[in-house]
Amino acid sequence: MSAKGGAGDGVVVPAITHPSSLACARSLGRRGFKTILVSEDESAEAFRSRYCDESVVVPSPSRDATAYKEALLGLARRSDVRTVLPVREKDVYLLSKYRDEFADHVGTPWPEFETLRTVQDRIRLYDAARKVGVPSPETHLLTECSDWSRPWIMKGRYSVLPTDSGAHGAGESRGLARPPTTRYLPAGERPDADRAVADMHHVPIVQEYLRSTDEYGFFALYDEGEAVATFQHRQIRGVHYSGGASAFRRSVEIPELERLGTRLLDHLDWHGVAMVEFLRDPDTGDFELMEINPRFWSSLPFTVQAGADFPYYAWLLANGDRDRIECDYEVGTAGHLLSGEASHLLSILADDTALVERPSFARTAADVLTSLVRHPRFDYLDPTDPLPFARYASNRIAGLSDRLVGSADEDDPASVPTEPPQRSRLEVNEPDFE
Repeated sequence: MSAKGGAGDGVVVPAITHPSSLACARSLGRRGFKTILVSEDESAEAFRSRYCDESVVVPSPSRDATAYKEALLGLARRSDVRTVLPVREKDVYLLSKYRDEFADHVGTPWPEFETLRTVQDRIRLYDAARKVGVPSPETHLLTECSDWSRPWIMKGRYSVLPTDSGAHGAGESRGLARPPTTRYLPAGERPDADRAVADMHHVPIVQEYLRSTDEYGFFALYDEGEAVATFQHRQIRGVHYSGGASAFRRSVEIPELERLGTRLLDHLDWHGVAMVEFLRDPDTGDFELMEINPRFWSSLPFTVQAGADFPYYAWLLANGDRDRIECDYEVGTAGHLLSGEASHLLSILADDTALVERPSFARTAADVLTSLVRHPRFDYLDPTDPLPFARYASNRIAGLSDRLVGSADEDDPASVPTEPPQRSRLEVNEPDFE
């Protein structure tokens, strides 16, 4: 295989409402590789990209995970397909669980299933972090917390759940789901544990509330426990004023962030891509681990624009060409998710998040406008590939309008607030936001 793709150099990418799908298609399509995009939605915006060579409608992993896995495996058996790239928690869950089946046909740039389970189980993840001295917030199972005099955050212990059993790692024939969204608990508020367990189909966790909103991401590609490419960014604005997925971010290079991120991933003997999310105390400069996203992240277009082409690096790794990976990104580059910026502003007008002070709308709007002028890099908008943005923009305008009347589009990270309304069911359609 050469650096430039050929007819037999196919890659399968799930085409979801998520910028990372389009970033993978554009990155590899521009290099001449054959891009095969798959989605349960035949109107997926990535299907409209000039870099989509083939579009395939597949079952939804949220409703029939086994059928979805079989569809991916069927594509992997084709002679023109070399690998599959995971962009959702559900993707990497299935690819890792059935890694041996896929390995018979394609390169497998994703972790072993037992390693993945540690990352997708926050209790196990924080235990692993403590063993190697990576700071993390105080965390308890909801049923084991006894001190409600402090503020807490309640969220799912697991990042993905089989809906037919509620037990992580069990059968998933009926589909995979994410627990309901994060809930903020002010000091003195004690949640109804029985109701929370029923809503989430497992015992959730409560985590100490960290007042810092200074969020950082450490991004890496690993080969059997060894880092081969890394990248860092600081999140300046999220899709909600309390945080959430990245709407505006800037590339950075901080030795301590690199040290902590690699220490944890080294300990996990990681393989494939990962985003390690940290909060930083603005007074002390100390970092604390939030979570690991074990697949491509939503801000991937910006990562590629800054010079770290992770889809291509993953392709090289999957095809035995690790030695050709050269990652040299530009520090100080910044970029936007446009609908995320709009969602951030709308959250200031429409939402009231416990524990998080609402910023000034006028000042934030001025900051957004200034940054758009100074840093005109965008996750979807690309003059050479305009149709996905046109589709995405029309959908997002409708979604943001719906939020004004209280019916957010839950398939889009830029339209869903981080704070409740609390949902009373597993979110079978909720995307992976970070």
